[in-house]
Amino acid sequence: MLLEQYASPEVRFCAPCQAYSDAEKYLPPLLHKRGNPGNDVSAALRYLQHLVELVDVDSFAIFEGEARERLRGRDEEDWPVLAISLAFSCPIWTEDVDFFGTGVAIWTTSRIEIFLNATARPSRSEPV
Repeated sequence: MLLEQYASPEVRFCAPCQAYSDAEKYLPPLLHKRGNPGNDVSAALRYLQHLVELVDVDSFAIFEGEARERLRGRDEEDWPVLAISLAFSCPIWTEDVDFFGTGVAIWTTSRIEIFLNATARPSRSEPV
């Protein structure tokens, strides 16, 4: 799993707190609909919390207006993800095309290792 492989002091993964409560609410019915009982959703989400930092809205709320503006005409309810990116000057790892063209770096799963490899390795200016 890429999260396990790359999570480190140099590479931090984060998500808005709301993402976990949404996942707990919406994943079980979605998995059931697809023929998977999803019995272990809560356990999987608890495990992910060790790899993905939960970010409280107070840390990025100042960027809500800008994030909503950049997402206007798309799914504006995704504003917390974009606001975190703006607040922490970090890219977004997503397959959601609503984030493309919002002015922040977007990485898809098929390309994220390019970014993670570059971020995880020490810079050339650091002593060996």
